[in-house]
Amino acid sequence: MRLITTVHEMKSVAREIRAQGKSLALVPTMGALHEGHLSLARRARRECDAVVVSIFVNPTQFGPGEDFTRYPRNLEQDLDLLAPLQVDAAFAPGATEIYPQGFDTFIEPGALAAPLEGAARPGHFSGVATVVVKLFNIVRPDVACFGQKDFQQALLIRHLVGDLNLDVRLAICPIVREPDGLAQSSRNAYLDAEDRRAALALYRSLRRAQELVDAGETEARLIVEEMGKVFAAEPRVTPDYAVVVEPARLSPVQRITPGCVALVAARVGSTRLIDNWIIAPPGTSDDERIQLALERSCSGGL
Repeated sequence: MRLITTVHEMKSVAREIRAQGKSLALVPTMGALHEGHLSLARRARRECDAVVVSIFVNPTQFGPGEDFTRYPRNLEQDLDLLAPLQVDAAFAPGATEIYPQGFDTFIEPGALAAPLEGAARPGHFSGVATVVVKLFNIVRPDVACFGQKDFQQALLIRHLVGDLNLDVRLAICPIVREPDGLAQSSRNAYLDAEDRRAALALYRSLRRAQELVDAGETEARLIVEEMGKVFAAEPRVTPDYAVVVEPARLSPVQRITPGCVALVAARVGSTRLIDNWIIAPPGTSDDERIQLALERSCSGGL
């Protein structure tokens, strides 16, 4: 596996790969890799002949008072985790390599960036969209792999690719969870033992929504109330939002049908976590759930 730190070298290596007639997949990450990221790299290997994993803690997607300075960074450990996965290159540029002096061009995404994470973290999705488009232009992948866990981000990037006619296919991959259901996240490293236990409230609230739908309940207001009760029972957790939306516009629904998405965000102690669950009939696989939601996002939620 080749470690690349400059835009010039990354472009050169990507050109070499394409000149050999090989397809190329990109897995954008901010490092602090865990099994969720590794599952994306494995998917990328199945999709394409060559794989690039980018490792870049993007300063423009962090707001004032957020955790940019303390975000976990361990490049050596990340490279050790990637080594067995047949990753061709790790692209780990510094901040000034991506944002050189005088850089002042940013992408302002549309309506999908306004609610939920966009409301909680002003400017976040502008930073995300800008760095993703830069990575696409540098690497020029045939396929880019993103995780369902950042569901709003995945939808926004999918919309961006369509609006800007970017020549890349997106693969949205299922959430990887701990055995007790907690979604894997780099920020889980911040949690002490008590907060780690309390953080399960996010998953339990989502499972509660699915259980109610399985029992025949479809009124979103009642289901969201029940999700809120799960958080209320855990004093260490302060929810930011708990909603069920249709994926086309991320707007709340009145009646829940397959393909709607339950999303939650909460502070566990000082750590902010997010999670989501795609509502579907029993027996639906994780990949089928994602496809169901994406099909609804294409059809305007109808």
